[in-house]
Amino acid sequence: MNILLQRSAAVLAELLDSYASNHPPRAIAVVGNAPMPPCAARSRAIDAADLVIRMTSFAVDPAALGTRTDVVVLHRGVIASPHTFADYTARLYLLVEPGRLHWEPEAIPDWWPADLGFVPVPNHEFTVALNDLLGFDPATPTWSTTGTMATYLATELFPEARVLLTGTSIVDTPDQTTFPHAWGDPVAVTAEHSLIAESTLLRTWESTGRIEILR
Repeated sequence: MNILLQRSAAVLAELLDSYASNHPPRAIAVVGNAPMPPCAARSRAIDAADLVIRMTSFAVDPAALGTRTDVVVLHRGVIASPHTFADYTARLYLLVEPGRLHWEPEAIPDWWPADLGFVPVPNHEFTVALNDLLGFDPATPTWSTTGTMATYLATELFPEARVLLTGTSIVDTPDQTTFPHAWGDPVAVTAEHSLIAESTLLRTWESTGRIEILR
């Protein structure tokens, strides 16, 4: 790991750690947007984690996906759900900006609460590194979904933690053309994503014990 990446990782780890219930977090739940059937054990595991990370237009559901949210990972094109900015002063908001590597302008989204700041996820230290793991051509505007990026951040920043991933559909259905959401309508899988590559990487992480997937 180069010095720049070490410094960026240390700063982000310190920020996320400050929102955890245990320092450093020993268990991290990364909760995606896919609808999940009721499961009391899954919901308890999410809420019992030291740090709960959700993303974009997420939903909370005590019967299936738990109720806690400590960190929210967003991109600029998100359609905010009623949960996205609820109690936002008690959360950390991370903004992933992979499109900035290609064409996306640097501008605070119009829908962003006026008194809420955010922390950008550094592209050259994290987005590029994850794209390399996925085998993406750096000249092509292709990048991971927010869920895979959030999972990558959790495992990179806290390598000793138990990372639980749930609410993701791409592991088992990488050929999908739409993303079903626990809140709101399904959205199209855009050309920037290669779900087969992400599914393969997440399955590898699961098989090596880097993550646990709660289905």
